[in-house]
Amino acid sequence: MIYIENATLYTASGKINHAALCIDNQTITAVGRESDVACPPNAQRFDAQGQNLVPGFIDLQVNGALGMDITTNPESIWKVGEYLPAFGTTSFLPTIVSSPPATVQKAQTILSKGPPPGYRGAKVLGLHLEGPYLNPRKCGAHDLSHIRLPKGQEYQDWTAEKHVRLVTLAPELPGALEAIMSLVKHGVSVAAGHSMASYEEAQAGIKAGIRSGTHLFNAMPAQDHRQPGLVSALLLDERLTCSLIADGQHLHPATVQLAWKTLGPGRTCLVSDAMAGLGMPTGDYQLGNHIVHHDGETARLPDGTLAGSLLYLQQALRNLIRFTGCTLDEAILAVTRVPAGVLYPQRTQYGLAVGASADLVLLDHDLQVKLVWIDGRQVDLSRDAS
Repeated sequence: MIYIENATLYTASGKINHAALCIDNQTITAVGRESDVACPPNAQRFDAQGQNLVPGFIDLQVNGALGMDITTNPESIWKVGEYLPAFGTTSFLPTIVSSPPATVQKAQTILSKGPPPGYRGAKVLGLHLEGPYLNPRKCGAHDLSHIRLPKGQEYQDWTAEKHVRLVTLAPELPGALEAIMSLVKHGVSVAAGHSMASYEEAQAGIKAGIRSGTHLFNAMPAQDHRQPGLVSALLLDERLTCSLIADGQHLHPATVQLAWKTLGPGRTCLVSDAMAGLGMPTGDYQLGNHIVHHDGETARLPDGTLAGSLLYLQQALRNLIRFTGCTLDEAILAVTRVPAGVLYPQRTQYGLAVGASADLVLLDHDLQVKLVWIDGRQVDLSRDAS
């Protein structure tokens, strides 16, 4: 049993100062003011020293880290997962970019076997398949030779039971609407992205079951006042969540602020889109079939196209606050409750609530990660999380 005291808690109902939280058997059992939450006998006590105790971060788009590319080396999922908690991420979706069917099947097999013995990393919630059903005109850093139209015999194997949790596709493609409906039926969340969809085509995709947009503005047509397109459809539908790469490179800070003013704290989802260069010195690294240059600030193809990011989710959180002027209790939703809602729209218990999994992050007053618990077990943060 663990008792965390003298914390500033961020719960679904707001901030609680001078608060305490109890953990027993991987689950949060009590939350509230210290005066209302007594320390159980024999509990291990942690003094939070007034710092910020928040839910663990959820990253819906991680391509790799530490020189390892998940698409070309799905076995690296677990090593990447062990790296992420030092930066606040306690759950993530390993992301497979457009690739042959066998690549996805291999990743599914690896997840079906579960983590290796002694694994102490971030929880793997399933796969994010970014592609291959993308518009070739907005392929970004995806290999054109692997981009294709939806095929039932392929996506029928993409189910939540078989470890696929999120699929990004272009809703305007022939066969896309049928694919969306099939995926949703099998428990997979569907996002629109890498698309040239018109406003009407985007609305048709939403009607079929799309509930989010992948890296809003990136790999989408620019906003046009006469032909509003995908961006407008995503922003205007209040049922939808939109992910943002808030690294100051993929989006200008003013664009992040514009998105925030429209989406608000309930619909904004931060993702890292981190690639193999994360945590590594400058140099060349893999992203699918492409070699990407890490220049210290960005990851780019030889033609200058951005190819993933070098962003930690904790930095994305700080950037969101800096770019928009929002508060921590508003911003924290973008890395916790909102991404959780993309994957589990019916779940009511998430975050710092009784009955929720004890995935917690202690942030200091500069929003640096100090301590992390996953399923109530403190994680050894042996890496510098600055």
